[in-house]
Amino acid sequence: MTQLFEELNSRGLVKQSTIELERLKSILNGPSLSVYAGFDPTKSSLHVGHLIPIMILARMQMAGHRPICVVGGGTALIGDPSGRDSMREMLTEEKIQENMRGIQAQLSRFIDFSEEKALLVNNYDWLGFENYIDFIRKIGPHFTVNRMLTADCFKIRMEKGLSFLEFNYMILQAYDYFTLYKKFQCTLEIGGDDQWSNIIAGVELVRRIEGKEVFGMTNPLLTRSDGKKMGKSEGGAIWLDAEMTSPFEYFQYWRNTTDDDVVRFMKIYTFLPISEIERYSAMKGEELNEAKEILAYEATKIVHGKSEADKAKEAAMNLFRKGSADGAPEINMNINLLNGKLLADICVNAGLFDSKSEAKRMILQGGLTMNGVKVEDVAKTISASDYCNDIIELKKGKKIYLNIKVVR
Repeated sequence: MTQLFEELNSRGLVKQSTIELERLKSILNGPSLSVYAGFDPTKSSLHVGHLIPIMILARMQMAGHRPICVVGGGTALIGDPSGRDSMREMLTEEKIQENMRGIQAQLSRFIDFSEEKALLVNNYDWLGFENYIDFIRKIGPHFTVNRMLTADCFKIRMEKGLSFLEFNYMILQAYDYFTLYKKFQCTLEIGGDDQWSNIIAGVELVRRIEGKEVFGMTNPLLTRSDGKKMGKSEGGAIWLDAEMTSPFEYFQYWRNTTDDDVVRFMKIYTFLPISEIERYSAMKGEELNEAKEILAYEATKIVHGKSEADKAKEAAMNLFRKGSADGAPEINMNINLLNGKLLADICVNAGLFDSKSEAKRMILQGGLTMNGVKVEDVAKTISASDYCNDIIELKKGKKIYLNIKVVR
């Protein structure tokens, strides 16, 4: 069996554990166990921020463990307050069901659910049929309000107002772990570091009711070197759904990784061996462009497949070849990522510029043309009047062309 703990730790994927690291190492490197992570269907697609626990589950499956993916059809009706300064949008059951279908399909790209090698479950199946009075009588005595109020997941909201609805979330997530232990002998929960309090609650609930020891582990909440949360760009979230973020946009997101982030992200978001990744650590400046291209290609291949990764790589190369407007590479971009957005941001997301500062500098120098007209305002935003037959023609300098096709 692969030495899983060393693999995860060397990739920077272990942050906290409910047990000492030597015991965690023994468990991860030991016999097969069932491990779960939860994904609330608040949108119809996951984004790259969700990829960290997914990649951990995939590596655990490769090492012989059984992943359990909980799509939170029940908890999504409440909304996780962790790390948020406002209440989540209240979703209808119909919208949650629609979102679940998209997320379940995405998880299947990374996890093998055949022959019960992994399980895909919906927590509405046990939360949706609980009588509230019975549930509170059974679970409520094992939680104290004083202890709950000290949890990190509630601290931000306590300053601005925490609804009683959201206050229930920790209890429901803890009950998920209890249920998974009872039904599937699940003994490990993983999640982002913002889930630490919720994970501890589940570990303690199993101990109090069953008298059994189960475990929890978190991964770091990654931000880029510019401080922005993973999964976000100037144009919005970077989704795993090709209709919401095209494979080319996805490729360019990783290709535009900063020098300080590229090796770290290769460790987390690709399956390349650590030994291969480490050789890029000594590279500086222009040398790192090779690493960025490899990161972009491997990350796109994992999410969208080799064929789409090949197309995205070719389109990116075409951007910097001599050409004309007629022969310009064309990429698709959703209308929601265009309307009202800064042209400079769109150009960065499309790969025409490496950074927003470069885009602004080129505009000020008169080096960006849109639809045959020189762009003079760095604050230019896109509107419907900028589409001609749903195409936006861009030219950088004298020789680099790109057409954006508007997807509605």
